[in-house]
Amino acid sequence: MPDQAPMPEFSSSVKLKYVKLGYQYLVNHFLSFLLIPIMAIVAVELLRMGPEEILNVWNSLEFDLVQVLCSSFFVIFISTVYFMSKPRTIYLVDYSCYKPPVTCRVPFATFMEHSRLILKDKPKSVEFQMRILERSGLGEETCLPPAIHYIPPTPTMDAARSEAQMVIFTAMDDLFEKTGLKPKDVDILIVNCSLFSPTPSLSAMVINKYKLRSNIKSFNLSGMGCSAGLISVDLARDLLQVHPNSNAIIVSTEIITPNYYQGNERAMLLPNCLFRMGAAAILMSNRRSDRWRAKYKLSHLVRTHRGADDKSFFCVYEQEDREGHVGINLSKDLMAIAGEALKANITTIGPLVLPASEQLLFLLSLIGRKIFNPKLKPYIPDFKLAFEHFCIHAGGRAVIDELQKNLQLSGEHVEASRMTLHRFGNTSSSSLWYELSYIEAKGRMRRGDRVWQIAFGSGFKCNSAVWKCNRTIKTPKDGPWSDCIDRYPVFIPEVVKL
Repeated sequence: MPDQAPMPEFSSSVKLKYVKLGYQYLVNHFLSFLLIPIMAIVAVELLRMGPEEILNVWNSLEFDLVQVLCSSFFVIFISTVYFMSKPRTIYLVDYSCYKPPVTCRVPFATFMEHSRLILKDKPKSVEFQMRILERSGLGEETCLPPAIHYIPPTPTMDAARSEAQMVIFTAMDDLFEKTGLKPKDVDILIVNCSLFSPTPSLSAMVINKYKLRSNIKSFNLSGMGCSAGLISVDLARDLLQVHPNSNAIIVSTEIITPNYYQGNERAMLLPNCLFRMGAAAILMSNRRSDRWRAKYKLSHLVRTHRGADDKSFFCVYEQEDREGHVGINLSKDLMAIAGEALKANITTIGPLVLPASEQLLFLLSLIGRKIFNPKLKPYIPDFKLAFEHFCIHAGGRAVIDELQKNLQLSGEHVEASRMTLHRFGNTSSSSLWYELSYIEAKGRMRRGDRVWQIAFGSGFKCNSAVWKCNRTIKTPKDGPWSDCIDRYPVFIPEVVKL
């Protein structure tokens, strides 16, 4: 009988797994384990005593009326101060993502044909774009605005305004229909668009379209990069803390029309291959009446800015090339800089969200490196214990790969990000909401689930928000994924040969 191959040794790994689970349970429930024996001892002693003994003990206690009144006043005072100083709960009532029309789709063949015609005297630039597109992780259904479909493109001010009106108004119309909110009832309006900042502003354009109130608090954020959506959430949160019984609408978008680079610099051609049209409109509120219908409530928001460092500041930089064409220059150091920004961000957000077991292991690892051996491998906290869902900015395949590796996430954890990149491309600040919509469309969002949104932006910034699901969300029948969610997830090869 031939020798059989030895069975793999599973016992040690299984034992290690259960040891880790036991450790986590012990540390996370330490107070419960401490209090339960004390409560049990007290209960046993009370059971041993008869009713008369308990009554005698109660009667032996001397209560002074003044002490009782003072104690009661003190408790009421402390409770009042606590509830008055407690931050208002901020809810995400609902949101809407813009779904581009089929006429705006740009299959690979169309994109490359246009590149060859526009850059007909620069074959190396065309070849470079083809190599980037092959490895980009984008699919055949991403969309560009109508002005970019012309040969050559026509990035006029009118075309840019038309794109802004198309994506913003469509998203807002859908949001008003979903929530039943009337335009006259909007208290705060925040619009963020990084590269297109006309006068009057985009927020003024929205006010004019929907005839919003004259006393509305409106803000227009520009130049903040792909992480501007979470900056808008942070601004809305701060405003809702000081304005009771109010709501806020956030519009996150990037207008592609005036920013399509027509030059020859490779570092500036890269955004052409990745960025696509998109927008999202979000309704936030601090009203208690919205508690029951809101989808999520905001738990934490952490912003990290690395702009004091020159390399970080210049790694995503708008400039002119030698021929005078304006574009976005992406540095080769971008991923390393993003990693440093992420490290700083998770150092801040970790203590807010991680269970005690992970914080203790991280602390022990830090002490070991500082005192005993600096070469010890640092302990990477298991963020999968803190969150059920991850929405990583779909900035590109390399961004998602790097975060999946550094945070030790599974393929399912980054599925929403990869599929959003494949179906819609990099829609800048709105990509996080397409990812959240994907998770909902898959029917995976349950009450109590925690969502971690992570976004990167020029400057250089890393911002993250933590949401807690307020109610189990039924699979929506509409939305950007309604006609294709059954096809996803799809396999995305490392290289798509064109």
